[in-house]
Amino acid sequence: MSNTSKQLLEMLRATTTTPPRMRAYTYGPEQELQEHVLTEVGQLVDLKDRSAVIWVNIDGPCGNEILAAFGAMFKLHPLALEDVANTDQRAKVEEYPNHYFVVSRMVSLKDHKLETEQLSVFLGKNFLLTFQEKPGGDCLDPVRERLRRSQGRIRELGADHLAYAIMDAVIDGYFPILEDIEEELEELEEKLDGNDKQPPSPRLVRKAHAVRRKIQKLRHAVMPSREVVHKLSMNTRSIQEETRLHLRDCYDHVLRILEMLETHRDTCLGIRELYQTRVGNHLNEVMKILAIITTIFTPLTFIAGIYGMNFNPDKSPLNMPELNWFYGYPFALAVMGAVFLGMLFYLYRRGWLTRAATRDEEDDEDKRRRQK
Repeated sequence: MSNTSKQLLEMLRATTTTPPRMRAYTYGPEQELQEHVLTEVGQLVDLKDRSAVIWVNIDGPCGNEILAAFGAMFKLHPLALEDVANTDQRAKVEEYPNHYFVVSRMVSLKDHKLETEQLSVFLGKNFLLTFQEKPGGDCLDPVRERLRRSQGRIRELGADHLAYAIMDAVIDGYFPILEDIEEELEELEEKLDGNDKQPPSPRLVRKAHAVRRKIQKLRHAVMPSREVVHKLSMNTRSIQEETRLHLRDCYDHVLRILEMLETHRDTCLGIRELYQTRVGNHLNEVMKILAIITTIFTPLTFIAGIYGMNFNPDKSPLNMPELNWFYGYPFALAVMGAVFLGMLFYLYRRGWLTRAATRDEEDDEDKRRRQK
């Protein structure tokens, strides 16, 4: 071990901050994969010197001393280390003299709540460092399994191909979330179309707004990734040709995710418009019924109001002579009944009483046609 490595090792072991969970994977074209669980940063000195490719995964928040130790060992730029500590970064890629710094957002669902996590990646000539914001599970297990089983050419290619595999795993982690959102939207649409005789519940709109917030959060996370993947796929200096081909496929996945997000967002807007239409239609039905009742009873009220006037027929033969008629009361009821039946016939001929039923029959007919 050189004097410089010995001095670096002493500095690393002098750090007092408790390190997060760290795992190192070393491999190469003619070197078997080895996994190491690290308890201190200083253990990386020997691994780094004798490995063709080394991947260090840091799971959980790091203190400034640990970040400084990694920066000294791998010659990382201080500005990039600051972005690792500040976990509210958007997806981006930055090029430094001896490494790339890539930020991406991992997503997960916990209790139907969408959570995002920053993944910071340092890509060098023969090393890859990944800093995860939160301890616990991630979406990188498929990459670890590919390394263990040596699937494809992942062990034969360099650290740039491993970086692609990690980015691809992060992007593929969006698809299960999109499928869950699609199921929620389909359930909301079924509930809106379920009962035509009752107005839809306002809870459906609140659920639609919650889904729309998920979509917006996903969109803000994945939108900058398009530029990141495109920039890496166009780099011919540090990225191998085969890796750039895979990155272009990864770019297509990002575009597909964005298209699905746009479709789901339009579906949310359609659900809100359908809700408003359903509520408006129900209100119109109620108003129509009230209008029918008012239309029928207005002339009846007029007749009853006339015979409710207190004109004394003894004072004048013109003052309601039918009040003294033997058939006066049955005559008034007969007039009211005739007016009532006449109004019903008129409204029926106008279609007021049959339009709702006809619409229901047409909807049933459309459903039968779709089933066939």
